[in-house]
Amino acid sequence: MILNRAAAEGSGPPVYPEVFMTSLDFPHGAVAFASAFLAGAINSVAGGGTLVSFPTLIWLGLPSVTANATSTVAIWPASVSSMFGYRREVRSTPMRMLLLVIPSLLGGIVGALLLRWTPPVIFDALVPFLILSATLLFMVQETVQRKFKTANPALRNSTNWLIGAMFFQMLVGLYGGYFGAGIGILMLAALSILGLTDIHQMNGLKNFFGGCINGVAALYFIWSKMVYWPYVFIMALGAIAGGYIGAGAARRVGPTAVRRIVIGIGFAMALSLFLKFLERR
Repeated sequence: MILNRAAAEGSGPPVYPEVFMTSLDFPHGAVAFASAFLAGAINSVAGGGTLVSFPTLIWLGLPSVTANATSTVAIWPASVSSMFGYRREVRSTPMRMLLLVIPSLLGGIVGALLLRWTPPVIFDALVPFLILSATLLFMVQETVQRKFKTANPALRNSTNWLIGAMFFQMLVGLYGGYFGAGIGILMLAALSILGLTDIHQMNGLKNFFGGCINGVAALYFIWSKMVYWPYVFIMALGAIAGGYIGAGAARRVGPTAVRRIVIGIGFAMALSLFLKFLERR
């Protein structure tokens, strides 16, 4: 049984409900593990896996903000597992690209702070639109890439490109720290707009930068006691297993199918969460 305690009174950031459970029974644990395994695999293939684990935790009874924080902490280890699966592609990345880890960390912590200050009602209303925006951006990435000619390798060696790339990654980190679900979709879109074309190299970098963003956000969520631990442990195991297996499957799927998976997940989850929000009104 899940019990919610009312939010605290007074000024300052909202205090989210503390969640308690008398025991984690097998059905709940099995569903949580399966959702995390699938999320880890999807993240390796295309990104957007948290769009599975996050709604599942809501279905299991957690408040939306607690579910978001718990999902972020639980799925984070899969980023490390998936990045190991793409280690060959990451090794071939130009060193300049690795500077993007700086805005990733800064954006991640600022986004986590914003989530802490956002009233749960507002967060519930924003969720479908955040996912939909990331999906639409991913759909038009090739058009944007051609328009701004960011695929030209010479541009990536300029100072202006580096400044623009770091600012863009700061926004991605802000989004990821605030709302972990769907960060993979936005990350792949950002990397494509920045000029990368190899989907497997993009997946490797997505896992690396996403691990930085979610890692610093997860530390803050833990420090702020926004995480429900019984689900974290079992979901972390599922996410690691799914992430490593999914990395190998991505090469067999092919880039076209990968992009279709991303778009399909994005639209499906945006619609489902929007309908869920309307039901509450």
